[in-house]
Amino acid sequence: MADPMIIVCPGQGAQALGMGRVWAETSPEAQAVFDEADRVLGTSLGQTLSSICFNGPAEVLNRTDVSQPALYTCAIASWRGLCSQMGLAEGEAPIRAAAGLSLGEYSALHVAGSFSFADGLRLVALRGKAMQNAAEAVPSGMVALVGADEEQANAVCDEARGSGVLVCANFNAPGQVVLSGDADACGRAEKVAADKGLRAVALAVAGAFHSPIMQPAAEALSTALAGVTIEAPRVPVLSNVTAEPHVDDAGSIRARLAEQLTSPVRWAQSFAAMAERFPETDVHELAPGKTLAGMAKRISRSTKVISHDTPEI
Repeated sequence: MADPMIIVCPGQGAQALGMGRVWAETSPEAQAVFDEADRVLGTSLGQTLSSICFNGPAEVLNRTDVSQPALYTCAIASWRGLCSQMGLAEGEAPIRAAAGLSLGEYSALHVAGSFSFADGLRLVALRGKAMQNAAEAVPSGMVALVGADEEQANAVCDEARGSGVLVCANFNAPGQVVLSGDADACGRAEKVAADKGLRAVALAVAGAFHSPIMQPAAEALSTALAGVTIEAPRVPVLSNVTAEPHVDDAGSIRARLAEQLTSPVRWAQSFAAMAERFPETDVHELAPGKTLAGMAKRISRSTKVISHDTPEI
């Protein structure tokens, strides 16, 4: 029997050319996930999802409307492959808790049995497209503050916001806060941060994710969520909005997922809560990449994170 585990799932930004290819080449279970994704989405992205993941081009994979279904599919492919390696059938893994960074919350909810792979894929495809549309409607962006805590980040927002939009969007790890807002406010934030002795880095993103600018996307997502069957997760799945486990109520899960688009992602708090509640439990990061393992070193050094970007062969 496998040891108890915590599952964490990456979000947008973790995508990389070739993601999931080795899993698909070495695991029939992983390949089956990519095959199902290709059937569900067809050529709605211009070509099949597996082709984009494995072969690119990178500029297509990095588009918000493409990277989100790609990341969800890759995470679940690696999970199915990993379960097969452990000799476990669907639902048999001894999971203590699960969480995902922003988009990754959908992967975590699927792993916990809240909705089917296909329903989750349709949701994240719509989510990505709606967020892309909202971003293109308003010139906007995101700025990472290095070395800032929540109080300092809020102070930068208050001073730089003016009549625009500027909010804290991601609390990724201690000293790593991301701001989100309209383009002018983001530009002012870089100067204000520098004046306060903080390093500010503009991020290469489509727009102001996890801010009020995403409200049209949240409304579109809410409509889509209403049409999907959602079950109570088998294990605690932490909400990015609250940093607490989702309650066993489909309506509440739908509401938190819609709110997530306009609310800050409380990843540092979520990871710390899991590490404290389940000490000495290994964390397994699904593909692609090792982004969450890197953040974990700043959140809970005593927690072991095992990344599964590629299978152990």
